[in-house]
Amino acid sequence: MTAMSTNPRHWTVGLVGYGEVGRILAEDLRRQDVRVTAYDLKLGNNLAGGLRDHASQHGVALAASHADLAAQADFIVSAVTASQAVSVAQACAPAVKAGGWFLDFNSASPGAKQRAAALIDGNGGRYVEGAVMTSIPPYRIKVPLLLGGAGAAELAPLLVALGFNAKVASQELGVASAVKMCRSVMIKGLEAMVIESFTTARAYGVEDAVLASLKETYPGIDWEKQGAYFFQRVIEHGRRRSEEVREVAETVREIGLTPWSAEGTAERQAWVADLAGEGLFGPKGSEAFARSPDWRTEADRILTHVKPEHVKPGHGKPKN
Repeated sequence: MTAMSTNPRHWTVGLVGYGEVGRILAEDLRRQDVRVTAYDLKLGNNLAGGLRDHASQHGVALAASHADLAAQADFIVSAVTASQAVSVAQACAPAVKAGGWFLDFNSASPGAKQRAAALIDGNGGRYVEGAVMTSIPPYRIKVPLLLGGAGAAELAPLLVALGFNAKVASQELGVASAVKMCRSVMIKGLEAMVIESFTTARAYGVEDAVLASLKETYPGIDWEKQGAYFFQRVIEHGRRRSEEVREVAETVREIGLTPWSAEGTAERQAWVADLAGEGLFGPKGSEAFARSPDWRTEADRILTHVKPEHVKPGHGKPKN
């Protein structure tokens, strides 16, 4: 089939990035017998075994390079780390099929999306930006997805036919990403603030009082449950999330505002990711951390690492 096929189930879907997002999309597409090929830079290192096993199990073909994937695919989904969004478009552009679709799934700034679009469209492809509006695992392929760009209205029903929950935000490129980035100032900022606030409260032994006060002010939020969720999301995905927040900061900077909050969020997310990489929360280098459903356990691990001189984890009062 060609890129101009009117039936998306006859497409070959190319996934650039075979991490958590790529594997979820692959599984859901293969359940519909859609042909899927994938490429990931990790296929060339010691993490390749797990990726190859997953691909074999689900009937996903593996490409040898970005160009190899682009030459095969009628529809490309770029799902990599935010910092690689433009470089992936650059690597795929020379080989993209004439009229082939390129969906940029990455959490990148409007400016980055516009640069990526120029590369794909300039080589005969059809670029559409995608803004994923919440965490993917609970929703999988049906995660709320905003589309933007000149081809968004044409691509949207084709994506829906493949099982995506896609709707058009704007024909103007950058609008969908702006919605995503502005939301992330709040969501990822809240994650960083909860880790900083709760860990500090734990050190002073005042966490129960802090939680009670938060519940009184925002009674609609289960702060125990939300705190545990935020800790684990950042522990497991802090590296990727910190890169996304740097793109958030760039989005703020593009309008002339200094992104003090976003920059601080990126630093906190990256710091937690570094601790995870050192094995603080579980086996070093493992994606399956020995996670605790109680955020206090993770806060105590952090406090053991930072070793404040004037307080002890959970012991209440600073020493005089």
